[in-house]
Amino acid sequence: MTPIKSPHTFHIPVMGLSYTIDSPIRVAKYGISSVISIIDDDLIEKMNAFYSKKFNYPYHEITQKIHDYRAKRITSYLNLVDIIVKEKFGRFKTELSESKTSLEQYVAMLPTKSGIKQKLQDILDNGYSFKDQVVRFMEENLYPGEIDVNIMTKVDKDNFDKNEQLPIEFNDAHASLRGFANSTLSSSVVLSAGMNPRLYSYFENFDDFFPDAENHLKKKIIIKVSDYRSAMIQGNFLAKKGLWVSEYRIESGLNCGGHAFATEGFLLGPIMEEFKQKKGQLIQEAHVLMVKALKQKGMPVPDLPLALKITVQGGVGTSEEHEFLLNHYEADSVGWGSPFLLVPEATSLDDDTRALLANAKEDDFYTSNISPLGVPFNTVKGTTNDIWKQKRIDQNKAGSSCPKKFLALSKEFSNKGMCTASKKYQDIKLEELNQQKDSLTEVDFQKNREKITEKSCLCVGLANASLIENNLPIKGESQGVVICPGPNLAYFNQIITLSDMVKHIYGNANVLPVGYRPNMFLKELQMYVDYFKGQISAASAESPAVQLKKLQAFKCNLIDGITYYKKLLSETPFFEHTKNQIQSQLQYHNTILNTILIPEKVLA
Repeated sequence: MTPIKSPHTFHIPVMGLSYTIDSPIRVAKYGISSVISIIDDDLIEKMNAFYSKKFNYPYHEITQKIHDYRAKRITSYLNLVDIIVKEKFGRFKTELSESKTSLEQYVAMLPTKSGIKQKLQDILDNGYSFKDQVVRFMEENLYPGEIDVNIMTKVDKDNFDKNEQLPIEFNDAHASLRGFANSTLSSSVVLSAGMNPRLYSYFENFDDFFPDAENHLKKKIIIKVSDYRSAMIQGNFLAKKGLWVSEYRIESGLNCGGHAFATEGFLLGPIMEEFKQKKGQLIQEAHVLMVKALKQKGMPVPDLPLALKITVQGGVGTSEEHEFLLNHYEADSVGWGSPFLLVPEATSLDDDTRALLANAKEDDFYTSNISPLGVPFNTVKGTTNDIWKQKRIDQNKAGSSCPKKFLALSKEFSNKGMCTASKKYQDIKLEELNQQKDSLTEVDFQKNREKITEKSCLCVGLANASLIENNLPIKGESQGVVICPGPNLAYFNQIITLSDMVKHIYGNANVLPVGYRPNMFLKELQMYVDYFKGQISAASAESPAVQLKKLQAFKCNLIDGITYYKKLLSETPFFEHTKNQIQSQLQYHNTILNTILIPEKVLA
C-alpha cells in the first residue's frame, strides 16, 4: 500500500534557545514536526538530565572536562529525544487502536483535506473491525513528526583552552553540527542567520549528509532564507561540495520572531512568487553542480534531482492565510511559531512569561536593539530580563557576567572575543564615554550611555524559561527571561490547548478574539514602511551615494510589492471578506511612500 502523505501542513519553527528545546517530546507523537536549538550545550545537558530522570533512562553526565564535551552533550540529548519520541509514538498508536474516543479526538485535529483523516474517519463511520483496521493503517501511514535542529550560523566564535586557540571544528556552531551529525536522528538541520562558508564546508566531513546508493539522505539540510538570490547562492555553494539543500524555509524579514533581518524592501508575497516561478531552475542548477561534485568524490550519484521543499513562515495567524500560502504559492508547509508560545503542551515557557504574552497588546511588541549581534530583535515590553537589567543599570553595575559566552564575538578589546552585553565590555565602553562627557550634551551623553547598556544577555535570558518551568536550579546572577515573539502574537490573547490551536490552523476552530487583526501581508508592509522611515531619518544629502541608492531601490521595491499585491487581490478567491479593506490599506501605504523623498545626491 502506498503511504498517504503526512496530514499536517504546518511545522513549529525554532524559538529562542529553550522555547522549543523539548517540543518534539511534546508534539511529535501527533505527527507534528518541530525544531530544537542546539547551540546551548549547557541547557541541553540540563534537559538531558531532566528527561533521563523523568522517563527512567540512565544518565551519564558530560562535564566540561571531557574532550569535545559540547558535541557529545548534543549527541547524547538528541539520542535521548529520539528514543523518547519513538516510545511515546508507539504508545500513542496503541492508544488510538484501543480507544475510539482517542481516535476521534486525533481525527478532529487533522485538516479536512488530509487523506489520513479521510481514511480514519471512514474506518470510524463504517464500523470496520476496529482494532485490526486501525493498527494496519497506522503501521503503514502514521509517522512521528520530525525532530529537526537549528544552528544559528553566526554563533560560531573561536574557542580556547586557556590561552591556546582550539581548531576550527571546536567553534560553537561547528561543534553543534558535529553533535547532530553523530546522533541517531534521521532528520534535518536548519541553518539560519546567513551563510557561514567555513561551517558549510564542514558538512563534507559527515557521510549522513550525502545521498546513499538508493538516493536516500539520512540527514538533510534546510536553509532559512529571506529571498531567492540568497537561496540560490547558498544552495549552489553546498551543491558544489556534493551536498543537497532539501528545503528552503522562507521567513519574513521583519514580521517574525527573534532577530529581524530586513530584506532590501522585498516583501514576502513577491518573494514567494519568485520561488514558485523559479523552483525548477533552482533544483536543476543545484543538481548539475551536485552530480559533478559527487562524481569527483567517487560517491553515489542520483540520476534525478532529489526532492526540494519550499516552506514559509512569519506572521501567519489565520486558516485563510495558511491555506493561501499552501494553495497559491504551493508551499509544502507553513511555519506557525509565536502563537505556539501560548500553547503549554507544545513549548517550554514559564507561567509568568506566558501570561505576559497572553495579556500583551499591539503596542507592547517592538523591535529592539538588545541583541549583542547588532541585529534588530523582536521582543515585548515587561520581561523579567528588562527588570533585572534596569536594576543593575540603576546600581551602576550594568552588564552581564557573561557565563556562557556564545555571543562573545567582538574582538574590539580581546582576541578571545567579548560580548557587548557583558559587564566587562560595558565597563570599558562606559569609561570611554565618561572621558568624552565634557564634549557632549547631556542628551547625547545619555543616548550613548543607553546604547551601550541596552544590550541583553540572550544566552542566559533565552534559556532560563525552561529551567524555571521545570523547577531546575539557575546558577549565577539573576537575568530573568528574554522572550522574542513576532508582532503577530499581539492578536492572540489567551492560553490555548494544542488541540484548539491545531484546529484553528485548519479552520475547524477560532482562538483569535473578536477585533481587528491586519492581514499578514499588510502587517509586514507596515513594518517595512516604518523601517524605511527610520532609515530615511538617519540619512542626509551627506550620506554616501551608495547608501542613498540603496534607499531608492528599497523604496522602489516596496512600491513594486504593493503593485503586486493589488493585482494578486484582484485575481485570488481568498480574502473576499477583507479584500476592500486590504486594497485601501495598500493604497494608503503607497501614498505614504510616494511622499517620502530621498536626498538629492542619489539622483546625481
